[in-house]
Amino acid sequence: MAVYKRSFLCLILSLFSFSYCFPQTQPDKIKTIQYSELQNNLCKGWNTWYNNNMLTHAYLPDGFSITLGLKGWGTRFLEENYKVSKQLERPEELIPGLRSDDGSYTSMVVRYDGNEVLIETAAQGDELVLLITPNVVKSYLKIVIQAGINWNKPGLIGREGNKLVGQFGGKLFTVSPTKKPDTDPFVQTALPALIFSSSSPVGISVGEEKSLEEIVGILRTKKQELINRSEKYGSLSNAFIAMQTILAWNTIYDDESKRVITPVSRWWNAEYWNGFVLFDWDTYFASYMFSLFNKELAYANAVEITKAITPEGFIPNYIAAYNNGSWDRSQPPVGSFIVNEIYGKYQEKWFLEEVYDELLTWNRWWVNNRSNGEYLSWGSSPVTVPGYKGGNDFLGSILESGLDNSPMYDSISFNTDRHVMEMADVGLMSFYIRDCKALAEISAALGKKQEEKELQKRASHYTTILKTLWNEEDGIFYNKRTDNGEISKKLSPTNFYPLLAGVCTQKQAERMMNEHYFNPEEFYGEFVMPSIARNVPGYSDNTYWRGRIWAPMNFLVYMGMRNYNLPDARNDLVQKSNRLLMKSWLENGAIYENYNADTGQGDDVHNADSFYHWGALLSFISFIENGYLQAE
Repeated sequence: MAVYKRSFLCLILSLFSFSYCFPQTQPDKIKTIQYSELQNNLCKGWNTWYNNNMLTHAYLPDGFSITLGLKGWGTRFLEENYKVSKQLERPEELIPGLRSDDGSYTSMVVRYDGNEVLIETAAQGDELVLLITPNVVKSYLKIVIQAGINWNKPGLIGREGNKLVGQFGGKLFTVSPTKKPDTDPFVQTALPALIFSSSSPVGISVGEEKSLEEIVGILRTKKQELINRSEKYGSLSNAFIAMQTILAWNTIYDDESKRVITPVSRWWNAEYWNGFVLFDWDTYFASYMFSLFNKELAYANAVEITKAITPEGFIPNYIAAYNNGSWDRSQPPVGSFIVNEIYGKYQEKWFLEEVYDELLTWNRWWVNNRSNGEYLSWGSSPVTVPGYKGGNDFLGSILESGLDNSPMYDSISFNTDRHVMEMADVGLMSFYIRDCKALAEISAALGKKQEEKELQKRASHYTTILKTLWNEEDGIFYNKRTDNGEISKKLSPTNFYPLLAGVCTQKQAERMMNEHYFNPEEFYGEFVMPSIARNVPGYSDNTYWRGRIWAPMNFLVYMGMRNYNLPDARNDLVQKSNRLLMKSWLENGAIYENYNADTGQGDDVHNADSFYHWGALLSFISFIENGYLQAE
């Protein structure tokens, strides 16, 4: 156990090490006019674009912003507000409510110092309205509205009488309240502000001045539009609201590259990455979820993470602010699979043309850099970038797997000559076969016959190899150590990924379900699927990938089940996954990075972020199951 603790500390240090030479997404990497126009259209209007404050509404492209703050008796003025991440131990609690993905309507409950206020906004074009309604007032509370300029854009802000103003070139913003602000010299702000007591609701309008009644009417209309939108999903309406909400709140503006992106978590962006971080497979999964209801954001996230490809030819584990990225490693190759799924819904070839070259380069990179004899293994390449920590080591290889501390990899050695861990990995080869098949379909859609044949040949080659890892006695595919030839019986959901690759026979798929998925000593239970089998040492650690449930694993196993006739297991996984997500969402508006496999709790550990967007994959599979992702 002491060895594991040291390894996990090294993992954290490696995750947050910095390299200042990593290439950001550049405009000259963009191939299509359609994508350039798409990002230009996204970077407009009012929304919660500013990462560091969920109560800031900013206007693009000018950068004018309106921020709500709270001041309690004997407490400091709260200028920075985040989601309810308990890890931050902040004095306020934010509970996101119904909101749109385009910022046209948002709602948020804020609890602070025994008080509770409801904040609603509605936006259309250049105009924005806010309504702050005190629900519970138990102590002194002041509401502060500040004007600001975000991202150091050129402009002027100020206060004229009872109004705030912003001047940006030839555009004038006027911020008008529905009641007279207080004169309170003890609420110290560094920016022009309006201060109000919490004795009654206050409305704010940016643009044409509006009465409280008019603001209430606008909000009622916008809210009903969203309710109507969610109700078309029937019994999944609450699940849709949860998924849309977490993706929308985590969508931000990156001024460095002049783009809209959806990182996994605002907390991670601010606390650990100094602005933003895009992880490889996390971002592809976000793009697929967006494809249900927002084509533009689906395209944007898939394109931006694909364009992060390194000069060496791989999509990195992560790319972050200040040119920080992972030079030594990639992450699970799900890009072509996800892009092909999105294309299946919208059928727009320019999207494929935009990302095709990078996806093909990445596909070829795996064979050239992660071959381990006849198999593929996770790895970490040598790095000579000044200031970069890590490279050509075991830690980098498990980070490449995406399963940062999985017991599957305990005691596995690393080959510094081949730059890979000494394990033939069922999960990686399954990912790679699916990648080859998906990219072959994309090649066919684009008329690239030679590449299509190349990819089909590689898919066939690794299918033959992966089939050799089937264990007839135990009815499952096993990982195999490449240093001594021993099979590894430490099962995780990745041992089911041959379903995703379409490598199994129907009989083998049925055995995997009956003997392992439905086995309560391994994966079955009230909550499924744990990230390591319940009978594997390390499961009881209940930290990160050591025993907890992770939404992407459920999603990937479900997508594999769809290739076979497995109605009982498929229905069980769909229903239990959705139930797990809705448990925390209905309790406190939280969607966790991972969950306790015994209790279903997300907040029982310190390192499971409470507003991490890929948790919504737990419900997303229900939308796929019910046919909502079919071609338009």
